[in-house]
Amino acid sequence: MKIFELEFGAESLRLQLPDHAEILTLPEVAALKHPIATIRHALQKPIGTPPLVEVVRTKVQHNPKAHAIIVISDHTRPVPYRGEQGILEPILDVLRTERVASIEILVATGTHRPMTDTELHRILPPTAFGPDVTVTNHRCTEASELRQIGRTTRGTEVWINRRYLDADIKILTGLVEPHFMAGVSGGAKAVCPGLVGEQVTYVFHGAAMMADARADSLTLEDNPCRAESRAVADMAGVDFIINVTIDRNKQVTGVFAGDLDLAHHAASEKALRDTVIPFVQPYDIVVTHAGFVGINHYQAAKAAVEAARVLTPGGMLILAANLTDTDPVGGTNYKRVLPLLRQMGPDNFERLVASKDWTFIPEQWQVQMWGRVFRRLGSTGQLIFCAPQLTGANFHQHGLHGHDGGDGLLGAGRELAEAMVQRALHRVHARQRIAVLADGPYGVPQRQR
Repeated sequence: MKIFELEFGAESLRLQLPDHAEILTLPEVAALKHPIATIRHALQKPIGTPPLVEVVRTKVQHNPKAHAIIVISDHTRPVPYRGEQGILEPILDVLRTERVASIEILVATGTHRPMTDTELHRILPPTAFGPDVTVTNHRCTEASELRQIGRTTRGTEVWINRRYLDADIKILTGLVEPHFMAGVSGGAKAVCPGLVGEQVTYVFHGAAMMADARADSLTLEDNPCRAESRAVADMAGVDFIINVTIDRNKQVTGVFAGDLDLAHHAASEKALRDTVIPFVQPYDIVVTHAGFVGINHYQAAKAAVEAARVLTPGGMLILAANLTDTDPVGGTNYKRVLPLLRQMGPDNFERLVASKDWTFIPEQWQVQMWGRVFRRLGSTGQLIFCAPQLTGANFHQHGLHGHDGGDGLLGAGRELAEAMVQRALHRVHARQRIAVLADGPYGVPQRQR
């Protein structure tokens, strides 16, 4: 046996692995030696736009009462907003130096719940709570906070956060990493789905788009999800972006600022180079973790989708997740749709949500993503879900698919999760090929031909 520490939220699980288990991990990428200096340089020498200070100065000269909005990601993304790698303070410095009349930090929650004050203070620097700054959450279901601005060519009725549309200076921030629908995150995703009304998701995350094979991790060419996101952002308007890439230790490896298309394209190219995990033959068993993003069952789907790429058809997936969200399952709509997958199976579920008789339910898209996983696994029984917050009756009452990894085990927290995964590993025999995806949802396995 050999010892391996598997990421488990902010902690790790100390596991005993069979000697023949293979560890699949991201390539080594150098972190920036001087991240703050690099961030400030990127704002001064952006890609495809004048420096941020000139963009802001021009706006203020045109309107001395100019209102600036900085769009940030919510707590499901490890974007470095504070500390030695923080991207927010340099932006605030420019806005304050140019005497912008008012500044708003707007959390691009998409369809997620609003962030709490405690969560906001945890991710933002103290200067973000100064008297000249307001911090607000986007709320996709509040009609009074949205405005319709037209339709895309795909038929999306575009509703956008009203405060964002009314801002004189629009700055997007984000993290560029693999995204299992849009190819990569960051860029236009800060607007769509980040700042859209719930009804926008009817097309953007509709059954047809989610069933499209091109709506996949690291797929940029002809990705319909990516294209629709960009179309909506173009309609809403963007003045400047700053996106970063990070390594497995959440250290910044690149800073890309400037034009929405050009800066995000440069960041995406780096993500494509840095996040592919090559493998030769699929594995019978894969162990992975839900990552920073896996705060609930809804978000854990991302890790499962990436892990399924490495599995043989009918293989077993052991997924560890530290579900720290206020609801370990997810939103009301997700919990409403999720049991249908278990009851119907992935193919019948896909046909149901694609039928004319089906009424779209927000967050059904994530259940479709779980369906991708189970087509590979062959049955829901091939998933062992190891999350201390969802065991026993709590696991079954939500209609969760797979096996409850904690069934019959005692304990809580990290110790229980460790016991779950370890018990699952005891089912492995010497003839089964086993892999551990050390980076969870942040690496994209690609088979080498």
